[in-house]
Amino acid sequence: MVTKSVADPEAAAQEAARIIEEASAAAIRERGRFNMAVSGGKTPWRTLEILADSSLSWSRTSLFQVDERIAPTGSPERNLTHLVLSLPLVCQAAIRPMPVGADDLYTAAAGYEYSLPDRFDLIHLGLGPDGHTASLVPGDGVLEVSDRAVALTDGEYQGTRRMTLTYPPLNRARKILFLVTGEEKRDALSRLLAGDRTIPAGRVENPDMLTVTDLDLTDLDPADADAAGG
Repeated sequence: MVTKSVADPEAAAQEAARIIEEASAAAIRERGRFNMAVSGGKTPWRTLEILADSSLSWSRTSLFQVDERIAPTGSPERNLTHLVLSLPLVCQAAIRPMPVGADDLYTAAAGYEYSLPDRFDLIHLGLGPDGHTASLVPGDGVLEVSDRAVALTDGEYQGTRRMTLTYPPLNRARKILFLVTGEEKRDALSRLLAGDRTIPAGRVENPDMLTVTDLDLTDLDPADADAAGG
């Protein structure tokens, strides 16, 4: 995994936006469309704001959700709420929201899977202090789902049940971009870079993974530095 350490969260957002814009240009040049999936949490909001003012071709972009909380439309707990707030109206047509308001969530998850591209050009992932990524959370049965691209968590996590992409579409993506900011993520990032499969993020197996972080990596253990390419 290639890792880039930058000065602060703003620099991380800027670098992530640059990487996404570069991947978008390549995808549109080669395949005519850019299919991206974005995770929830606060970390990607600034990146999306930067992308809204970039040269990214939103008319040829589909922006899927990596995961979503099962909560009412407009709820501040919904990742979609913040996606909409981060992007101007002209960009919002690209959003492909997870159908978490459906009465039958299992059928809705299957329908969302049917709408996915065969292979994402780029998937943005975050990293929780507990090592979760997407809504692949410690101890939940969703970690073992291998026959579906979209699944529901068995139970609630931080107060809500979730719909999430599973490992197969993450592993098939052309590029994985981990965007990790905040001192509280240091231990989880160290474990991710060391290839620790006891955390959910450590079980992502994609040959093209990149991490952008505002954490100083110089004090990682030697084994972790080797895993980070340092």
